[in-house]
Amino acid sequence: MKTALSKTQAREKIDSFFKKENFSQEEAKKIKRLAMKFNLKLGAYRKLFCKECLSKLKGKIRVTKTHKIVECASCSYKNKITLY
Repeated sequence: MKTALSKTQAREKIDSFFKKENFSQEEAKKIKRLAMKFNLKLGAYRKLFCKECLSKLKGKIRVTKTHKIVECASCSYKNKITLY
């Protein structure tokens, strides 16, 4: 039988997950679903994984006046991050 999490326990689990150096796509998907279940905002953690394939975000970086564009190394999706 699964134990029920409280909202603060879910936040602690999300914080500890993003302190890890590497994470897989499946783990990121589970954490994202956990945040949606408890209606928690990911905030700055949102910039750490690709919006399309949910893998760790790394690749080519372009900076414009208003956005930082990071092209994912695994799926070539262009992730736009607002600077302001």
